[in-house]
Amino acid sequence: MTLHYRTPADEPVDRSLIDNRAPSVAHLFRNRVEASKDEVAYSFPSNGEWMPVTWGEAREQAYRLAAGLIALGVSPEDRVSIASTTRYEWAVCDLAIMCAGAATTTIYPTTIPGDVSYILSNSDSRVVFAEDDGQIAKLREVRHEIPHVTRVVTYDGTPDGDWVITLDELDQMGAELLATDSGVVDERIDALTPERLATIIYTSGTTGRPKGVRLTHDAWTYEAAAVDSIGILGKDDLQFLWLPLSHVLGKVFLIIPMQIGFPTAIDGRVDQIVPNLAVVKPTWMGAPPRIFEKAKGRIGMMMEEEGGIKYRLFQWAEGVGSKAAALRAEGREPSGLLGLQYSLADRLVLHKVRERFGGRVRFFVSGSAALDPAIARWFDAFGLLILEGYGLTETSAFSFVNRPNAYRHGTVGWPAPGTEVQVAEDGEILVRGPGIMQGYHNAQDQTAETLDVQGWCHTGDIGEIDDRGFLKITDRKKDMFKTSGGKYVAPSRIEAIFKGMCPYVSQMLVHGADRHFVSALVTLDPDAMEGWAAANNMAGKPYSEVVTSQRCRDMVQTYIDELNMTLNRWEQIKKFTILDRDFSVEDGEITPSMKLRRKVVNERYRGQLDAHYSDTTVKS
Repeated sequence: MTLHYRTPADEPVDRSLIDNRAPSVAHLFRNRVEASKDEVAYSFPSNGEWMPVTWGEAREQAYRLAAGLIALGVSPEDRVSIASTTRYEWAVCDLAIMCAGAATTTIYPTTIPGDVSYILSNSDSRVVFAEDDGQIAKLREVRHEIPHVTRVVTYDGTPDGDWVITLDELDQMGAELLATDSGVVDERIDALTPERLATIIYTSGTTGRPKGVRLTHDAWTYEAAAVDSIGILGKDDLQFLWLPLSHVLGKVFLIIPMQIGFPTAIDGRVDQIVPNLAVVKPTWMGAPPRIFEKAKGRIGMMMEEEGGIKYRLFQWAEGVGSKAAALRAEGREPSGLLGLQYSLADRLVLHKVRERFGGRVRFFVSGSAALDPAIARWFDAFGLLILEGYGLTETSAFSFVNRPNAYRHGTVGWPAPGTEVQVAEDGEILVRGPGIMQGYHNAQDQTAETLDVQGWCHTGDIGEIDDRGFLKITDRKKDMFKTSGGKYVAPSRIEAIFKGMCPYVSQMLVHGADRHFVSALVTLDPDAMEGWAAANNMAGKPYSEVVTSQRCRDMVQTYIDELNMTLNRWEQIKKFTILDRDFSVEDGEITPSMKLRRKVVNERYRGQLDAHYSDTTVKS
């Protein structure tokens, strides 16, 4: 039987915010500037300092760049691409594109030249913002394939006086046009309507060519209004944004502040996340599970290395914090003896962990992949709440999210207000609402496979709803496999559990379709293994030698044994191989948003996987 449900009726929601949402992102931005002109909108690092930008200053820059695009001949709904890491310029150029009435096409900075050519050609992009000489080089390599790209605008790269110009040159072109036609940008904004194309985001392509997801202005303004309507964020919040803005999750985190009015600190350097948190002191941040897995592993290993009384104190405080967190999840606070213990644990240990993240975090938002509930509970023990959410590029990122006052670890929460949900008879999650894509760009057949005639988006994810209406995602429909014994296995669930257990793991691929038992490939995190090697008399040895050593295998085996204790007999990992290198984006084994490309990995390591089953004595 198909189950159909919406946001719980008793959740306080200000639906007027959704009903009266702005007609476009550009309107939303203009409204925010009028309301908060002199307040800080963004900040970014420059020469060791964080430089603030007010909403009014952002408008002036975005308008000049928008006018520059118009001067280059960009027409309404023309596509303009951005190939760059996450930085302030990405945000202001995205605003400029939409204020010019055009549509942003996103390109991951790690995208190989062949895929860059495909995305630019498929989207028919007219102009490309290219971060530096590396991005320009990729464009030059495929220039003969992209004749429709009339100009490249670079942030830090080298101009050539012809095809490639600087951001300052575009800014100057816009200033000159505004001097003669001051209303040219506002006219473009005034002409925007909700159904107009705002963005094309190309999916990561875990199973072949990326597909261009067409998202309208209304999809984005709905997402922002829906978040605002449930009251989990306010003007006093401060976001730290490092996520790839080429990804739908990062992009929606750029839109939400325009609705609510809080500032955003932007810096996409992954190695600077923890140092930045200590300086920026945000109240919230979004991240994929891998960031939380690594943070837990790093902190846990540091304390274990301390040993002695410090490590025992840490373990005691974590235990007390876990009990307090369980009460908070029920809407209660620790009292009596537990209250006294918690106060002491917080003073001695727990607050120090929070300080590593800036000391002001109210919650994190986890998305993009499954988060092991054990990771969420561990952070919760230290007073750091992780709210797991769920959505697709095709649903504009936010379809479900846990709320700070209503959450269950291991679930992705309740639907966004205004979003309808069905759980089909086979367990597939279907979603319908204003956030759903128009379709895939130039791909009607693929669109029809995902969007049915009633407007339901078939997510391809399998899930179930608990007694309080929280959705739990169990696996990807296409990823689930059946063993030769006829038992179904959900690989991503097993992988998430293992990454929550083992602080040294980077990636895991669970394998076993039509096999008589389940096996796995494991890669280990290079940073974590440096410390392990030093503690095991292998300091200075090559990574490949460390991870393929018998001592390392024995260590991983202990975690595999622990994992197997949590699994059904037919799900247990009977054999595994530790690879001598980690998976990488550059080699096409993981996507830029840290999702495993199963098909690529299965094909590339077919020999190692087949070898697991050469011993016929292993029983399922």
